Amino acid sequence: MSRLSLRSNALFLAGLMLAVSGCGANEPATQTLTTTPTPGQPANPRVLIETSKGAITLEVFPAQAPRSTENFLTYVKGGFYDGLVFHRVIPGFMIQGGGMTPDMAEKPNGAPIPNEADNGLRNLRGTLAMARTGDPHSATSQFFINVADNRFLDHRGKSMQGWGYAVFGQVVAGMDVVDAIVSVPRGRRGPHDDVPVEPVVMQRVSLLPAAAAAPAPAPQP
Repeated sequence: MSRLSLRSNALFLAGLMLAVSGCGANEPATQTLTTTPTPGQPANPRVLIETSKGAITLEVFPAQAPRSTENFLTYVKGGFYDGLVFHRVIPGFMIQGGGMTPDMAEKPNGAPIPNEADNGLRNLRGTLAMARTGDPHSATSQFFINVADNRFLDHRGKSMQGWGYAVFGQVVAGMDVVDAIVSVPRGRRGPHDDVPVEPVVMQRVSLLPAAAAAPAPAPQP
């Protein structure tokens, strides 16, 4: 079985468990583990994904998921994601992208990274996580955004079945765009299911300037 089909099947099997997943609230859920940098530390990096459906702004968490964050930002800075698509969308579950061209060809990527799903972060609505194959430590460039509380994807133990999917960021603006993407008509394209009939293209994916990532200053009395 190919690397791509393994990755797709791994998330598809999780999708079959949607009946036991969490809420479909309009706003992202809140983590119990803080992702706010400690005083004196720089703001978490933010990434802008400009898609054919609108813009999504992501905040990534280097303190909680250093390898996943570094890996993702390396692809971003190199322009790897520009022109790729969200190739798999499942309502009530997630949107997945970061590896396929509009004609559903897999773009060559880098070496896999260790799974950081044991960092305490949960796969809640609006979170950003690494996609992978059945091998827990196989994530490369592909990622997904949860559109529901998918807690069955969380880390349960360091076994093949229990590793889970590593959360390393969250949507901070554009969740309405994510919801629009997950609602597009979809079908089968070759061996791939749940493919948008009209490609949803990531036209440009860029790291925002540090000033744009910093939280707004508190109002002065």
